[in-house]
Amino acid sequence: MATPPGVRRHYRTCHLCEAMCGIEIKLKGERIVSITGDKADPFSKGHICPKAVALQDIYADADRLKQPIRRTQSGWQSLTWDEAFDAVAENLQAVQKKYGRDAVGIYLGNPTVHNVGSLLYGPPFIRCLRTKNRFSATSVDQLPHQFAAHFMFGHQFMLPVPDVDRSDYFLMLGANPLVSNGSLMTAPGISRRLKDLRNRGGKLVVVDPRRTETAVVADEHFFIRPGTDVLLLLALLHTIFAEKLARPERLRDLIDGLETIQQIAADFPPEQVAATTGIGAETIRRLAREFCAAKAAVCYGRFGVSTQDFGSACQWLINVLNTVTGNLDRPGGAMFTRPAIDVVGRSAKAGRCGHYDRWRSRVRNLPEFGGELPVAVLAEEILTGGEGQIKAMITVAGNPVLSTPNGRQMQRALGKLEFMVSIDIYLNETTRHANIILPPTWGLETDHYDLVFHTLAVRNTVKYSPALFAPAEASRHDWQIFRELRRRLSGPPKWGVFSRMFQKLRDLPPARLLDLALRLGPYGAWNAGGVFGQRLHLRKLKKHVHGIDLGPLQPCLPQRLFTPNKKIQLAPDILVRDMVRVKAILLAPDRAKPADDFDLLLIGRRHLLGNNSWMHNSPRLVRGKDRCTLLMHPEDARARGIVSGQTVDVRSRTGRVEIPVEITEAMMPGVVCMPHGWGHDRPGIRLQTAAKYPGVSVNDITDEQALDQVSGNAAFSSVRVMVCKLQNRDVRI
Repeated sequence: MATPPGVRRHYRTCHLCEAMCGIEIKLKGERIVSITGDKADPFSKGHICPKAVALQDIYADADRLKQPIRRTQSGWQSLTWDEAFDAVAENLQAVQKKYGRDAVGIYLGNPTVHNVGSLLYGPPFIRCLRTKNRFSATSVDQLPHQFAAHFMFGHQFMLPVPDVDRSDYFLMLGANPLVSNGSLMTAPGISRRLKDLRNRGGKLVVVDPRRTETAVVADEHFFIRPGTDVLLLLALLHTIFAEKLARPERLRDLIDGLETIQQIAADFPPEQVAATTGIGAETIRRLAREFCAAKAAVCYGRFGVSTQDFGSACQWLINVLNTVTGNLDRPGGAMFTRPAIDVVGRSAKAGRCGHYDRWRSRVRNLPEFGGELPVAVLAEEILTGGEGQIKAMITVAGNPVLSTPNGRQMQRALGKLEFMVSIDIYLNETTRHANIILPPTWGLETDHYDLVFHTLAVRNTVKYSPALFAPAEASRHDWQIFRELRRRLSGPPKWGVFSRMFQKLRDLPPARLLDLALRLGPYGAWNAGGVFGQRLHLRKLKKHVHGIDLGPLQPCLPQRLFTPNKKIQLAPDILVRDMVRVKAILLAPDRAKPADDFDLLLIGRRHLLGNNSWMHNSPRLVRGKDRCTLLMHPEDARARGIVSGQTVDVRSRTGRVEIPVEITEAMMPGVVCMPHGWGHDRPGIRLQTAAKYPGVSVNDITDEQALDQVSGNAAFSSVRVMVCKLQNRDVRI
């Protein structure tokens, strides 16, 4: 189609979620005329979700900060970048000199993994702080995936991806990809991919306490009591071994611990777990038989499975299920990617595969993983006095007041700090506590390359997106902010030829580093001419504006195993030992009887128009009916005299919120559901649109003490709550 006169086209990857959808932006002058799906993108093939259209809202947002500001007694004041960098460096150095290195903490929010500048320049900055108090959104999300991968495959980022395009049987637990667009499964156009699966005679089975948007289109959906997925997985394995259905096939010689798994599963027959899970014994047996009978099957579990008491055990057993049925590392099963920039391979060569329990948190004695402590301990590390107490914080593209458990406690903790700096584009619920905010350029002003999500994609592709708009002259990219702070905190470069060379290499702009990584990658121009015939380098990518298809996922084991003996560790000791806790807690006879009035289980949800809390300042993404509601089953509502539209009081151990209720049979009885990311009613924020649709924060009632005890990941998906109606507090839904 011809481009209208005066209109130009720009092609890039949307960076608002994990799907990596290709988009086409039409402009007239410097004004965006439209944002649509790029039909020529070999990966997304024209798919787009409503969030991508809001890219222009965030870029043009009047509330978006564009120069450093300082909090004073008379309000926020602007300052120059040099003044800001000097003040930040001086205050951080003063705190560490007075209290020690660990007195400075750092928290990285989810958007950092969507930003190549942060990914390349953030780690050297963090290392120069030399603090053990490092935190990120990882431990309120996907940490159990990485935990299981570390102990089973030898690398925390060896994360198996469902090969949905070639699968015949897809068993999905605690995931809703029709809303998330795929998570740890980068799959743009997932609705089309799942439809294709069914059209070729395949089957989609969803297990979830809510009849989600994905469950509605599935062949079968089964309610499961939150927090009991581990029992379902063990019962599936029990059936497979009892009926001699295990077929590791070519993996048999690559695995250690098969007998141990069989012994563990023997203690969990379907009859023993049926009442606790809410799924009948015969149904469990049938699902196990169907899974084993399929030509290519895959089991996949996401947020709802990870964020519970046994999140790590669940992700481990999902990998075990795929392995013992021969569906790991084979087409249509759970496979590993081979991206153009091989983050896993390069880090493994450098000896950075991940580590566990090298140090522990000061107050609760919880172990680190991959250099980070569980964020659930952050508030107590600030509030509890003594040696090692956190006195200063750095937050990067994160809003832990709304995104981590017991947000009110986090809010109190941030208010006690001696100094805080935030690298963020907004004055929000978290950054309002900062002394200085350093706002980077954003999105359409930056070059984009997905280092992380190509590593999690259901197909190998590669794409580079140059910036659409030139940044303002006085602005700074986040990589420039990290680089400048590191220089000021580290001092002048050390003498020596190799030290100076390393310093120069580390300070190269992101585009130069990407070009080097592409050339040295598996498809690269310097890797034997590109062993897959692509001869990739950045200049070539810039010419292929829609991206390049590198083909379907390919089997890669044992070459991609990083365990000491180059075998899959099917039964890691740390996870095997956790089975004692499973029996003690989940199979206890009186488990179903709450000891108090907290008789409902709370789970979370996400909406197609949302992802992180900062997206709520886009008018396109928040208008319409109120989405911050509590979902409740009719039986539970009748028992409490509640009708749809009423405002109810929801209480937990940590706090209470008032929220309108929606009554729906999409919920499992005994389970209620709230969305994530709301709660924009705090004073001092500068988010005009979000303040009009404040909602309430689910993390005002989640519990920082509720954890997956093995990994330290927050357990959001089974918080015990009570729900009571409020008189004369009706709202329109």
